[in-house]
Amino acid sequence: MQAWRVHENGEPGQVMRLEEVDRPVPGPGQVLLRVRAANINFPDALLCRGQYQIRPPLPFTPGVEICGETEDGRRVIANPALPYGGLAEYVVADEAALLPAPEALDDAEAAALHIGYQTGVFGLHRRAHLQEGETLLVHAAAGGVGSAAVQLGKAAGARVIGVVGGPEKAAVARELGCDLVIDRRTDDIVAAVKEATGGRGADVIFDPVGGDAYAKSAKCVAFEGRIVIVGFASGSVPAPALNHALVKNYSIVGLHWGLYAQKDPASIVRCHEQLTKLAAEGAIKPLISERVPLKDAAAAVQRVADGTTTGRVVVLPDGAAR
Repeated sequence: MQAWRVHENGEPGQVMRLEEVDRPVPGPGQVLLRVRAANINFPDALLCRGQYQIRPPLPFTPGVEICGETEDGRRVIANPALPYGGLAEYVVADEAALLPAPEALDDAEAAALHIGYQTGVFGLHRRAHLQEGETLLVHAAAGGVGSAAVQLGKAAGARVIGVVGGPEKAAVARELGCDLVIDRRTDDIVAAVKEATGGRGADVIFDPVGGDAYAKSAKCVAFEGRIVIVGFASGSVPAPALNHALVKNYSIVGLHWGLYAQKDPASIVRCHEQLTKLAAEGAIKPLISERVPLKDAAAAVQRVADGTTTGRVVVLPDGAAR
């Protein structure tokens, strides 16, 4: 089979190689899946760079999220078992963790439903307890995780403010349903949020960016607001001023979604059932900006790493537009 493999750490476009390799062999409790679609996530770039919290042995295949097909023809969503990641024609995955792909979504959309949307649900509801009528601020609102948070926020009845970088991403955020879009390159984020909320600030802030985005968040979070730390796509890990959190009465909460697979796997199943229902109702639908063949996967991962993409970029091993 064909698979992209990383033999040394570095930028995805430089270190990923498309190779002919043997199909992976399932271990105890695992199954072999044919990859129907593989969604590219920012952690795939971090894996290539050797900067992710999980460091599979070299060589490995990136790709942490797929829509696949079992040997008996079931369409499922899975997190491949590294080092045999999803940017390949076949993967192995833990059988107990397989989830049914929603009928309302095609293969590319199903591949993009899992990590980003689960992160959004756990971050907004389990960690931040977002309420109907509250104001939600989403950084990187046109990105993969951000676009999911926007849709989930709207589905929960929140007023959603999206922060993006540039007019093209601003247009995407508006199409996603943001009530207000702020371009961080030209607008004053803090002033715009305070003006839009009558000086109150945002009740919940969803931050997958870190760095300056977090600094701005702390200046426009509401009384008893919640800042959800999801990731550090900017490459800069902020150092919060805890005295500031004390005097303004806001909470800083972290979210490492992957821990739930270890600590509370049943919660992932319940979340998937909720997401499947929302997809069937048309309340959420992954934004697929590109569907690329397997041969173009390295360049696609590099674009995600560079932050130039919107929504989700999905790799289709046979090149079909599914």
